[in-house]
Amino acid sequence: MKSAIAFVAVAAMLAITPARATAQGRVDPMADTVAQLLTMIEKEFVPLADAMPAEKYGFRPTGGEFKGVRSFGEQVKHVACANFAFYNQIEKKTPPEGCEAGGPSPAKTKAELMTYLRESFAYAGKVLKTMTPANAMERVEGPYGGPSTRLGIATLSIWHASDHYGQLVVYLRLNGIVPPASR
Repeated sequence: MKSAIAFVAVAAMLAITPARATAQGRVDPMADTVAQLLTMIEKEFVPLADAMPAEKYGFRPTGGEFKGVRSFGEQVKHVACANFAFYNQIEKKTPPEGCEAGGPSPAKTKAELMTYLRESFAYAGKVLKTMTPANAMERVEGPYGGPSTRLGIATLSIWHASDHYGQLVVYLRLNGIVPPASR
C-alpha cells in the first residue's frame, strides 16, 4: 500500500513539473500572435531565397519598369538587414546603417546571404518573445519606421518582408522558377 501511494505521489509530481516549467517559459499571447505571423513569412521567404540558383543572385529584371531595382541578392540582403534594424530599434539599440543599400554586413554569396537571412529571422523571433502588453506600446525611435511603438515596428517588419517576398516571386518566375509555396 505504501509503495502504491509513493508511486502515485511521484507520478503526480512528474506530471505537474513539466506543466509548471512550460508555464514559466510561456511567451505572452500577444507576442506569440505576432511571432506566428513572423514565422509564416520566414517559412515562405527563406525557401524562396534558397530557390534561386547562386549564379542568378545578381539577376535584375529589365523588361518593363525596373530601372534601378535591386538584384535578387540585394533584395535578400536588404530584408535581412532590415530585420536586424527593426528589432534593434525594438530593443532600443542602434540599428545598422544603410539597410536600403544592403547595410554593413559583408555577406555577398548566396550561402553568406542565406546565413544572414536566417540569423535575422532568428534574432527577430528572439526579440519578439520579450514583448508584453506592458511594453508593446512603448515608443520606438529610429530611421526604420520610427517613430512608432514596439508593436508597430514588429508589425512593420512583417509587412516589409512580405512586400519583398512578393517582389522576389516575380524575380523567380522571370527566371522560369516556380516559388516553393506555389509548388
